[in-house]
Amino acid sequence: MKITLLHNTPLQVCAHAIRTCWQSFEKSDSGGEKDRELIDRVGNKFKHASTLEHLVYTFYIQGISRAVLQELARHRMASLSVKSTRYTLKELKEEAPFSITDIKRVKKYIVLTDNPSVNEMSIKALENLRQLLVQGVANDKAKYALPECYKTELTWTINARSLQNFLSLRSDKAALWEINDLAHAIYKSLPEDHRYLFHIKT
Repeated sequence: MKITLLHNTPLQVCAHAIRTCWQSFEKSDSGGEKDRELIDRVGNKFKHASTLEHLVYTFYIQGISRAVLQELARHRMASLSVKSTRYTLKELKEEAPFSITDIKRVKKYIVLTDNPSVNEMSIKALENLRQLLVQGVANDKAKYALPECYKTELTWTINARSLQNFLSLRSDKAALWEINDLAHAIYKSLPEDHRYLFHIKT
């Protein structure tokens, strides 16, 4: 998978929102240490977490399975714009048949696990999908045969409050391994001066 941070709100915007409540703008240091401490104190320690919603992050997430996509959809206060199977499944039509011996080509389309039996069945499902498309079945019908491991990509926008919840839950070892990897990758892609607001489990 590949994670790209496309945009993030400067810390100063969140500090400004907090200072609006007390009209303490003159105490701002333009997103410096004072503002950082204020955001952490009010948003985290005092639990006025709604103030963290002024911090917004937009990520471009590539190479995750549709299994992870449906888990991402469970997280509220986030916006997803996802690669359309209706318009993009044609990418399989020009491919030669897939087999278990052609791992490099297979990895372009599906996420493999550490279980050879699961991988073998996933490759068979990919080949079944390819055959449907070659037979002329419309994308809207053929996509019902998509395996959960089929790769997708999306633009994902989420505020800091919701991202805290996501990282807390999905960085836990009990989370699905792939979304656990995603959570750690997202944390690493955050600006260094924002990471202090988030905690991940290792």
